[in-house]
Amino acid sequence: MGHHGWRGNPPGTEDEARRRIVEAATACLDRVGLAKTSLSDVAAEAGVTRQTVYRYFPGLKDILRAVGLAGVEEFAGRMERHLASFGTATEAAVESVVWAVRTVPAEPHLGLLLQAGEADFFTDGVISPLAFSFGTRILRNLPVDWAAAGVTTEEDLRGLAEILMRLFMSFLQHPTTPPPADDELRALVRRWLGPALGG
Repeated sequence: MGHHGWRGNPPGTEDEARRRIVEAATACLDRVGLAKTSLSDVAAEAGVTRQTVYRYFPGLKDILRAVGLAGVEEFAGRMERHLASFGTATEAAVESVVWAVRTVPAEPHLGLLLQAGEADFFTDGVISPLAFSFGTRILRNLPVDWAAAGVTTEEDLRGLAEILMRLFMSFLQHPTTPPPADDELRALVRRWLGPALGG
């Protein structure tokens, strides 16, 4: 694979090389923040040259996207655990939006991309087929009678996941001033989503 450097411990596979570059970027972000992290910093942290980094990622923005997506599985698990206490389709749908709007900005890497003006990369990740599949899985695993709410097929569930994700992205990218309290946001989302889900 022509590895250079790697602090004397070259990765065994292409995937491991990418993972180590993402880990190096994560360390840089945690230490100095997005505004002060450069591709050169990431390369130095990984113990490789810039050219080696370019072999795996076209640029810093692609590395940042990978950092954000690396946390998706853990984030999805926490969301699923939170939503498990809501027993109806409407409650689960409404709470998914409120929880995401309140939680994402505080995420160490997802929120960082939003706050630093890199929202387009975050958005690309959230409205991707992979993200919709995560959202569908979360909804499917909830203790909710989706059929009773008219969500009877896998395509219905995926469509609901997409609508919910696009909705919370809109709230995140275009927040109102002042931001609504949680109960106000719940009431707004319930008013317009509730009828579609029988609640």
